[in-house]
Amino acid sequence: MTDFDYDLVIIGAGPAGLTAHQNAKEVVLSDKSLTAKSLIIASGASPKKLGIGEDRYMGKGISFCATCDAPFFKDKTVVAIGGGDTAVQESIYLTKFAKKVYLVHRRDELRAAKILQERAFANDKIEMVWDTVATGVEGLFGIEGVHVRNVKTNVEKTLAASGCFIWVGTLPNTEFLGDDVKTDEFGFIRADARMQTNVPGVFAAGDIRDTPLRQVSTAVGDGAIAAVSAEHYIENL
Repeated sequence: MTDFDYDLVIIGAGPAGLTAHQNAKEVVLSDKSLTAKSLIIASGASPKKLGIGEDRYMGKGISFCATCDAPFFKDKTVVAIGGGDTAVQESIYLTKFAKKVYLVHRRDELRAAKILQERAFANDKIEMVWDTVATGVEGLFGIEGVHVRNVKTNVEKTLAASGCFIWVGTLPNTEFLGDDVKTDEFGFIRADARMQTNVPGVFAAGDIRDTPLRQVSTAVGDGAIAAVSAEHYIENL
């Protein structure tokens, strides 16, 4: 009979490593290892950065979430960066508050679903900036402008704006995961409606999971389901 340190370990910040088989679940920390009957992996995901000043201007004009921060830019001009579903959908949402949205995309056509593209093109608050990448931001106490460069002509200019929203992808925090727990092609953990992964007793919750929506509300719901599922799993051992 295996002796376990804990019935349940919840992984928030990523540990150094993880071994997760049906009868052996070991979390490797920097100074020790923990064994558990069950695990909940909730290490989250991080937005991809462009290196244009995200760390300095986070909360001072740069954002990765329109739902969270759009009201701060009421009647202001903002820049949105990206061309996929999230970028276009969030840009449309921004127009409920901002007076103007520059949607900057490195190609000459969007990757978003056709219906989203049609809505964006029909919105007179959105101005498309094609074949363009952001190279930096400027401002003393907050963002006052976003530097951009046309990838075809190399012409550079500054878009006067009070905010910059970046949607160029999301990276799962799964560098510790190993090969035991299955993920999708993007690295997000596959889990069913009970938050159960392919390994019995290992559950995933929140942004780390393969999910269509990454918001606090959905993560909280995932966590509640995962906790109850883990409890049932432990009781049935």
